[in-house]
Amino acid sequence: MRSGTDHLDILGRFAPGTDLRAAVDLIIHQGNGALIAIGTSGLVESLSSGGFSVSAARFTPQRVAELAKMDGGIVVDDEAEFILRANVHFIPDPSLETGETGTRHRTAERLARQTGKPVIAVSEGRAMAIVYHNQRRFELQPPTELLAEANQSLNALERLRRRLTEAENNLTGYEVHDVVVVRDVALVLQRATLVRRLSTELEQLMVAMGGEAQLIRLQAADFLEGVDDLITFVYFDYVKRRPKRPERILELLDDMPGEQLYDLANIAAALNLSHLDSPVRPRGLRILSKVPRLPDPVREALVSHFGDFQKLLNAEVSSLDQVEGVGRKRAMQLRNYFDRLADFSSVVELG
Repeated sequence: MRSGTDHLDILGRFAPGTDLRAAVDLIIHQGNGALIAIGTSGLVESLSSGGFSVSAARFTPQRVAELAKMDGGIVVDDEAEFILRANVHFIPDPSLETGETGTRHRTAERLARQTGKPVIAVSEGRAMAIVYHNQRRFELQPPTELLAEANQSLNALERLRRRLTEAENNLTGYEVHDVVVVRDVALVLQRATLVRRLSTELEQLMVAMGGEAQLIRLQAADFLEGVDDLITFVYFDYVKRRPKRPERILELLDDMPGEQLYDLANIAAALNLSHLDSPVRPRGLRILSKVPRLPDPVREALVSHFGDFQKLLNAEVSSLDQVEGVGRKRAMQLRNYFDRLADFSSVVELG
């Protein structure tokens, strides 16, 4: 496990069913505490005092649990395949700030911050384990708690996705009736971004659950399907200048602080749009993306030819046929699609 390993990789290394997690669980079951550094380097060595080297000892949960009965810490290699040292006294920089109170956890947090290596602190009195890595910390929760929390997040994700679908359907109706204002656009982007953020939080839980998360992962993937494309298409439709990188809106929204995301005016500003109540008209890319088996080049040609969605929506078959790549048959299919779209949108209540 290298110092640059990201947070999700580390969560996965301690998921139920892994050797690291089995070692931690066994230590807790025995009523012991432990301090384990995952990975070695010159800096780790310089912050380690005393103890003894363990020659060619493969990592097993049972061996680690036995070594944890001694007072000192344990050092294993970066991949947690071998035990390197035991009964070690770690001496990290005492000037490093820490919010922990117990000696073992304070040492673990400072050691992790100073070395960039993950460090596990198992509390003897509280029967709990916390993993520290750089500036992060996370408690190893029992599988039953992880499952309950994941199901709760999944239910919230389902509700939020329904609200997103409702906002998108309303936007479609407003586009057909040519009564869209910036607020309608920002609302879709807001809800889509919230779906993405909640799915990211759920992903952390699923990684921490390991193999127990398969069913939840499938359900979460269904709720997230198409959300990135929706954000990109909406951005393309409404930004004033045709963007060279429509996917850039994902970066802009991802970087927006949570408190700003709940203000639709901030989203409008990210899109460089006008006041929330200003009328706007889409180019039509999002609607065309829903036409079955319509190639991307033809979709782009339609948007470029007509310029805005109202012209496209009201185009005759002969006008559609003139666009390169469309042809008579596809032009009739598009006209049919637009007519059905108008029928669907008639049920949308116009505010």
